[in-house]
Amino acid sequence: MSTATPEPAKGRLRQMRQAYTITKRTDRNIGLILLLWFLVVGGVFAVAGLFVFGRGGFGITMAVIFGVLTGLLAVLIVFGRRAERAAYAQVEGQPGAAAGALQMLKRGWNVKPAIAFTKNQDVVHRVVGRPGIILVGEGNPARVRGLLGAERKKHVRIGGDEIPVHEVVVGNGDGEVKLTKLNKHIQKMKKTIRPAEQTGVLNKLKALDAMRPAAPMPRGPMPTSMKGARKAMKG
Repeated sequence: MSTATPEPAKGRLRQMRQAYTITKRTDRNIGLILLLWFLVVGGVFAVAGLFVFGRGGFGITMAVIFGVLTGLLAVLIVFGRRAERAAYAQVEGQPGAAAGALQMLKRGWNVKPAIAFTKNQDVVHRVVGRPGIILVGEGNPARVRGLLGAERKKHVRIGGDEIPVHEVVVGNGDGEVKLTKLNKHIQKMKKTIRPAEQTGVLNKLKALDAMRPAAPMPRGPMPTSMKGARKAMKG
């Protein structure tokens, strides 16, 4: 009988290594930080385990196991947060960074990148979910707001009065949403439409999208770091 490691396990380990490498580029003390979290959290819970299970042989064994497991859990949680933060830091400012972040939205959100764009790489992406239609612009704020206004008119005609159309500008200025907070900002929007209405809107938008020119690929590296880091955390 073969004793080879299953492929899914190998894939998860490879993703973890890739996420660690990505994080290490901007968070150079990540190894020491994770070790400290493991020792502190694991140590605290190991001591607590001695009081719960007793100080005999069985109690010491259970306390060690309890400490190791809780320490590893703390490491995974901290690593996940810092890996995601590092990935955002590496892609912020690159063309398509907002699209990369939006692709990490979970089930229930329909994301279509680059529905409108300019030659200067100002881009509008679209998200359809329970809050309605959300237009997300990235690039030069002045140009993006004009592009968002034009897209809003088109989508209001599609959605009518029943489907809200929201506008979001990604950036660090007043009235803008930071890339690191983009998905949370969208997920916190008030849910105003039913899933059936969401499906109907998507069907109507297909006709609008069919008349659009193909979106050009942004110059420079594609921002895939965030998605890779999140995959590794999911295991």
